[in-house]
Amino acid sequence: MEHATGSGPKEVLDALTPWPVLEGAVFERLAGGLINQSWRVVTPGGEYIAQRVHTDFSDGIHANIQAVSSHLARRGVVVPRLLETDRGDLFSDRGVAGRWRVMERLPGVSFSKCRTPAQARSAGALVASFHSGMLDWKGELEPIGFPFHDMPRHFSDLGRALQEHPDHPLRDEIKVLAGEIFDAQEESPIPGDLPQRILHGDLKLSNLLFEGSDPPSRDIALSLIDLDTVSRLPLYYDMGDAWRSWCNVGGEGPGDVRIDLEIFRASAEGYFGALKLRLSKAERDSLVEGLERVSLELCARFAADALEESHFAWDSEAFPTAGEHNLYRARGQLSLHHQARETRSERARGLFD
Repeated sequence: MEHATGSGPKEVLDALTPWPVLEGAVFERLAGGLINQSWRVVTPGGEYIAQRVHTDFSDGIHANIQAVSSHLARRGVVVPRLLETDRGDLFSDRGVAGRWRVMERLPGVSFSKCRTPAQARSAGALVASFHSGMLDWKGELEPIGFPFHDMPRHFSDLGRALQEHPDHPLRDEIKVLAGEIFDAQEESPIPGDLPQRILHGDLKLSNLLFEGSDPPSRDIALSLIDLDTVSRLPLYYDMGDAWRSWCNVGGEGPGDVRIDLEIFRASAEGYFGALKLRLSKAERDSLVEGLERVSLELCARFAADALEESHFAWDSEAFPTAGEHNLYRARGQLSLHHQARETRSERARGLFD
């Protein structure tokens, strides 16, 4: 680990100065995360997470995080709270070095893949506690800063990216992929007139913390993290995104993705068993196709960024360019979309039985 005073990258040292409690801390860079950059910070008084926030996010997300986390704390739902600076701010703008924030580090471990149906069941129950806990919150949410879970906009952005990057070396391949995406879009119309719920917005499994790394403690979900994308949206966005992550027990590439129906059924059991929210038939029906829609939406986002190379982080050791990594991800999500369509009837039984 690196010391927060006297050694380490200067931009990180400078970023931590507005939080006096971090004086003399040691820190280490955390792997993972497609957008923000994160560090674990250890002080004599406790542990924290420091993050450099991606430029696409608005300043207002920090007010969202603090308001939602405060409300959930009163409902007994554990999520991280932001640590105020010495001036009482929720983040620190370091100019060219970016915007930084610090939050409490919650106990628990995260996993990139769902390991057991028991883990999926507990994860589903935890998400239900989040959705149920936000039912009586009447506050306003600040805009995230970029179009989020706006499917028509994401499909339009892909078409625009194709027009604006005619000389990109991957353009021809992405144009073919885009044709498949647009065809699939026509087969999955977006439902209308659904209630707007307070959603987490990014329920990949690594945004849940579990009790431990060894069985059976690894199956007990403790808390949700990463509230950057809290939004008011139809419920199927959250559960579609959750199932996109939790139920794919394979990799991210087109030949690797694999939906595990047992994990899907267990997560649905945990979710509906703990949900204190009465769903209409239309809202419940929308959940059946949530996995299909969200995987297709993310496919379009990855495909557009394969040309723009500006939003998602990429693995420079495994791929020569960000574009090639995002094209690989896009193809994987399209494969997941097709598998979701093929298993729709089986998944519907898991939701309604």
